Amino acid sequence: MPRDQLAQHPRFAELSPEVGEIDLEALEQAVAQDPDDTLPLLMLMARATDVALRRRVRALAPRLVLDRARTGMRGGAGVARLRAVPADRAGDLDVEASLDAVLEARAVRRVPDLADLRGLAWERPRAAVCLLLDRSGSMEGRQLATAALAAAACALHATHAGSEIAVVAFDSRAEVLQPMGATPVPDRVVDRVIGLRGHGVTSLDAALRAAAAQHLRSAAPRRVTLLLSDCRVTDDVDPTAAARDIEDLRIVAPAEDDEQARSFARTAGGRVATLATLRDLPRTLEALLD
Repeated sequence: MPRDQLAQHPRFAELSPEVGEIDLEALEQAVAQDPDDTLPLLMLMARATDVALRRRVRALAPRLVLDRARTGMRGGAGVARLRAVPADRAGDLDVEASLDAVLEARAVRRVPDLADLRGLAWERPRAAVCLLLDRSGSMEGRQLATAALAAAACALHATHAGSEIAVVAFDSRAEVLQPMGATPVPDRVVDRVIGLRGHGVTSLDAALRAAAAQHLRSAAPRRVTLLLSDCRVTDDVDPTAAARDIEDLRIVAPAEDDEQARSFARTAGGRVATLATLRDLPRTLEALLD
């Protein structure tokens, strides 16, 4: 995007006072104070025709988006629970469960083997999460900021909760940005999303089939598909059959345009959350995942 077009945004001159330059302190402050205004501008700056500016923004944007996602999350990562493990692995000694092994060892005057004792370790329920990002039509400004922030929030949640994550962008076809089973590196995941270009028609069928394929790569007991879309299908393929293969479908739709999403959720047996502001997105996703 040419600098003169970016300059029409009232905050641009504050964030980029000189050609090719970024005021990092001002940018960090703006993202923290007003993500709904600043993150869409940041996505436009990431595509500036000013090469120096574009490179600086692309280098900074993943961290800034991740910081915003971190700030917006409650800090939880699922409900923790205790599980029994061999005491030589981890955790605190479960005296009651280990009593028989201790008594047997004492009877023959030997030290109990740690492998025979039981410990208690905290674990969080594992899940496989497939995030589907609708990139049909326009993928700039707010749309791209929403996708990047969603990817950041999901990647952070997966890292904290010990879950697996896949990220798939779709239009008429699906593109896997983060395959299920691969260890997510949050800043790389966000950077891949920021590099997306929007085009093509909306195929929920292609998106849901891609999600089902990703979930087949996981052995997690819980499999969640998060769909960011208004669910307005513009190809000629009915996605209902593909939706039947989705175990747990959650949809995040724009608050001002959620009618199609709600209709599809009723058909597919999914759940809908609406999004009014980018500030609310991390907590909205966290609530859907928890």
